Amino acid sequence: MLIRIIVRFVFMMVLLSVNTVKAESIFAYGADIGWIKQLEDNGVSWVNDEGNTADPLVILKNHGVNSVRLRVFVDPDPSALWYKDSTTWTMLGYTDKQSVINAALRAQNLGMQIMIDFHYSDVFADPGHQEKPQSWNSYDFNTLKSAVYNHTYEVMSALVSAGVTPEWVQVGNEMNSGILLPTGSVNNFSNLTQLLNSGYDAVKAVSSTSKVVSHLAHGENNANSRWFFDNFLQTYGGKTDVLGFSFYPYWIGENYWDVTGDLEYNLNDMVSRYGKEVMVVEIGGLENAPTDTYWTIKDTINIVKNVANDKGTGVFYWEPAANSAVLPDGYPLGATTQISPSVLQFTTALDAFADAQIDLTPTTSYKITNRISSKSLNVVGGSTQDGAYIEQYSYSAWDSQKFNFSFVDSGYYTITNVKSGKLLTIESESVQSGALISQETNNGSWSQQWQILEAGDGYYQLINRKSKKLLDMNQSSLSDGAQSIQWEDNGGWNQQWLIEVVN
Repeated sequence: MLIRIIVRFVFMMVLLSVNTVKAESIFAYGADIGWIKQLEDNGVSWVNDEGNTADPLVILKNHGVNSVRLRVFVDPDPSALWYKDSTTWTMLGYTDKQSVINAALRAQNLGMQIMIDFHYSDVFADPGHQEKPQSWNSYDFNTLKSAVYNHTYEVMSALVSAGVTPEWVQVGNEMNSGILLPTGSVNNFSNLTQLLNSGYDAVKAVSSTSKVVSHLAHGENNANSRWFFDNFLQTYGGKTDVLGFSFYPYWIGENYWDVTGDLEYNLNDMVSRYGKEVMVVEIGGLENAPTDTYWTIKDTINIVKNVANDKGTGVFYWEPAANSAVLPDGYPLGATTQISPSVLQFTTALDAFADAQIDLTPTTSYKITNRISSKSLNVVGGSTQDGAYIEQYSYSAWDSQKFNFSFVDSGYYTITNVKSGKLLTIESESVQSGALISQETNNGSWSQQWQILEAGDGYYQLINRKSKKLLDMNQSSLSDGAQSIQWEDNGGWNQQWLIEVVN
């Protein structure tokens, strides 16, 4: 009897550990959020698709964004403003160490992955601006290398101490001209490489699992990418894990469809030439052209996901929560529209993040298999009646175990049982955790619409549009006949589903 109890206990502990393991290999559907807190403090708010005021990070997550990118400066002005080129006031966002930690925790508490972006400046670093921090201006080269290491180490240590281990860390931002000019100019690649390697070493000293990203502007420019990374990686011994690129068709005066091919070629060439992972860490399109921006995002995601050898790992939109009307410099590449002077709403451009996560054909039948039980959804008893419940059962190729997906809008689908022709529905349109899943005749309600987002390793979460809760196998059951329910996202494998084509 004692042996039986011990065996049962061990089995339950294994089951619990399997159910809570963090999924690996999650593609980054990302957004820069560096301006959000400053805009909030300026009185700006956001409404969701239903027109209700909501946390902009929650809105982003509900549209398929699973990762955020946060920039950190060395000693930014307390006003969080910069008089750029002595001509234009520009918002910096809150980029000091503590503010970045606070923003990272805010995102992490929503289950989002974190990228930290070191600019090694007091202001924005980009191809035209790679200014040394004011306090570093007098440093000689060796002291400058130490400053890069110490600053990186200090911020990374503070993040990890606060409970945030970034998935990615950018060492340098759009460094086509170098960093910390003139000392780290591309005209002295030896200096530049040593400075960048100091940042790399500091990241790894704190968090060996964080992937270091090296970032260039103009991801469509293969000649420049080859020149930079040939020097950095092959000639001077640079260290990095991921090659990151910006892609802004607007800033180069091109239609996105005329240059996505160049981006695709370059990313695949980078993988072939250097064997590194690649990402698009900045992308953007005009806020007043949401359809074009939607396709810029979606096509870019598809390009990155289809890079050879699964080396494409993410796409980040730069500051989608912004709008030109609430920014001092009128930056026009956010993804919102202005509802009133201080109220913004995300445009349909943002739907691209959810829409790009799965490609389903409405005329194809699929089985939906739970990750923890390896059993498939089934209408109880093969019923064709409204109100019949949805269970799990070992797959037997019954029509009651087959489903069709039909796209509705904004990343949502209806899920129709092949045998009954009825839709997966939250019983009584409940928004409560534990509500049962049934089938009902199509009535157009949001309780019959589901968003399908990647959970990693080929599995997906199915999120109800009305309740924002996940399709869940009750109590992580492994048994035939166990009921399906909805529940808050808890990261469990009983909330993850394999969607496979069947005959």
